[in-house]
Amino acid sequence: MDKYFIKSIKIQNFKCFDDFNADGFKRINLIGGKNNIGKTALMEACYLGQSTEDEKRFFHALIVLELSRNPLEEFKIIEDSNNFDFKFEDSDILINGEYRTINENPFDENLFDEMNGLYYKIKKNYNTGISEIMQFYTGKNKPLNIQNKEFISMNNIREDFISECIDEIKLEDNEDELNTILSELFDIKKIDVIKHQVMIKKEKEFRLLKEFGDGVKHFLNVVLALFLNKDNTIYLDEIDNGIHYSLFDKLWKIVFKISNDQDVQVFATTHSKECIESYNRVSKKLPNNDISYIKMTKQKDGKIKAIVRDSNLLDNSLEQEHEVRG
Repeated sequence: MDKYFIKSIKIQNFKCFDDFNADGFKRINLIGGKNNIGKTALMEACYLGQSTEDEKRFFHALIVLELSRNPLEEFKIIEDSNNFDFKFEDSDILINGEYRTINENPFDENLFDEMNGLYYKIKKNYNTGISEIMQFYTGKNKPLNIQNKEFISMNNIREDFISECIDEIKLEDNEDELNTILSELFDIKKIDVIKHQVMIKKEKEFRLLKEFGDGVKHFLNVVLALFLNKDNTIYLDEIDNGIHYSLFDKLWKIVFKISNDQDVQVFATTHSKECIESYNRVSKKLPNNDISYIKMTKQKDGKIKAIVRDSNLLDNSLEQEHEVRG
């Protein structure tokens, strides 16, 4: 495993976590649990914790998380942005035992002169600052050019994002492998960007991506994220959303293969028992089943706890029909 992968995390005063610990993370990590138990919040903490090397990257990550929650096809003005409900100056995160407080270093306003002080406004007042930044995401006015290929919400898949990723895939010479995967999954001959639109060739003609079901788009999103994050960590929120359960095994085979080839660590969330069973089933058939399953539960005192199972423990739990979804 790459030395930069997350193996453990400690979180204090972050969103739903007062004092939270989890360790035993592997290359592929699936997070399960009931709704509103903190599955996405755990991934957000990991993502922010990895982004504290410099403030510019950290505030970029904050904006990425806000945008991942925007359900609109294109970014619009957000007049009242209160989705990210925490005061980050009070939050502490430790990754692999290393202190990653997100308020440790003094803020250098001059660092962001080229961005007209927008990051500084976030530091002074998060809700006001983030709303002002969002107002720049209208029409052609996108001065910050926020690019996110790491934290992906399956509930918010934009076609312009897919188009940009396909262009990058071509530059990295992975186009043939991408088309091979889509051919095996959906009998698709080729995917390309033509006249600024994502087009799919099936049989003898090209058709618009939007003419196909959500399953194609969601598979495509996962595959693109894996290809474009070599030696990195990606976060896939609700990985099974929009994908029929009969395709779960194919999904996990792809995730295992590309993540191994590209040296990518994966965190994903689900609340589907079928998705968890498929995850376990596929991992047992592969020589490198470097996985962990993180079950999020709430204790009687209200604190959230993570039960981390490796491949063997997850397999035993499923064989004995234990509840694995929290």
